[in-house]
Amino acid sequence: MKENNVVTALAALAQPSRLRTFRALVVAGQQGLVPGIMAEQMEIPAATLSFHLKELMHAGLVTQERNGRHLIYRANYDVMNEVITYLTENCCQGQACLEDNELHCHC
Repeated sequence: MKENNVVTALAALAQPSRLRTFRALVVAGQQGLVPGIMAEQMEIPAATLSFHLKELMHAGLVTQERNGRHLIYRANYDVMNEVITYLTENCCQGQACLEDNELHCHC
């Protein structure tokens, strides 16, 4: 992943409502969520949520799919994992890390 893409993704997440929105989509998994339910759960006005979803989509962190009359939003796990990989690929000063799982690295 290119540095400018990582910066865009991190900038999109550097706002409390967008971070909460993204985390809600991660929790929802592949089922995703429709905006009405997200707005209600997070107590965010629909227009505000729409703006935040647009920013997350621009960063590639969220996908949108039309299902009949509904839009379903999902976290883009591939991009999320690319950002995490970019941030951790040189941890431990290039030495082998002791990994307790895929997302945590301990030197």
